[in-house]
Amino acid sequence: MTAPIPNNSQGSPDADDDRGWLDDIVPNLEKSPETKRQGVDPHSPIVMVETAFLASAAGLLWLVNFYFPLGPMLIFFPLPIAIVYLRWGNRAAGMGVLVASLLLSVLMGPVRAIQFLVPYGVLGWTLGSLWSRRSGWSGAIFIGTVLMTFGTFFRIWLVSILLGDDLWLYATIQVTGFVEWIFNFLGILQQPSLSLVQGITVAAIVVKNIVYVGLVHVVAYILCNRLGNPIPDPPKWIQVLMDE
Repeated sequence: MTAPIPNNSQGSPDADDDRGWLDDIVPNLEKSPETKRQGVDPHSPIVMVETAFLASAAGLLWLVNFYFPLGPMLIFFPLPIAIVYLRWGNRAAGMGVLVASLLLSVLMGPVRAIQFLVPYGVLGWTLGSLWSRRSGWSGAIFIGTVLMTFGTFFRIWLVSILLGDDLWLYATIQVTGFVEWIFNFLGILQQPSLSLVQGITVAAIVVKNIVYVGLVHVVAYILCNRLGNPIPDPPKWIQVLMDE
């Protein structure tokens, strides 16, 4: 007599494991972003694929802008990492920053990779963290401005070391000429002091970064809503301007 053939319709332990693995991934694709992020195993293929794709997108945006500078493209630098955080959480966003930095290090060298990491990689991770916690725009813009201002001075310091020249002194000279022109236009017969020039330079950097982080919020509000990972709503006066 031959041994009875086991009935596979009842399911073997391996088959049950396979179905459990699929059940963890496939049904969650139709759920909300928060449920998806909490329900899917962080080591699942979809998390790794999306993280790698968005990290590569962040690196390629930086690469293309370096060789073909386009002003509006600057707004998109931190967004891929922020989207990774909104979809898959802290660990995936950290891996995204690491992958993008390593990719740029291979393609452009460590210096360019560091210039992307500080401030844009850190900014994307921070904004994603704040948006996932539903922080208001005012607090997120403030923190983002602090990071961007620190990153600006860090890049000035780094490039000054690599070039062997003081870029801060060069910027101060340029602002001095602009302030002198304003004084002459207003009929003020006085040379601007060094402290005044440096204060105006710092203020200009801060204002530029406030505008930049604010524009990042506007673009993220439009883009992330369409992707199904909305960020907190803007203040009412910004909503009125966007509606108009």
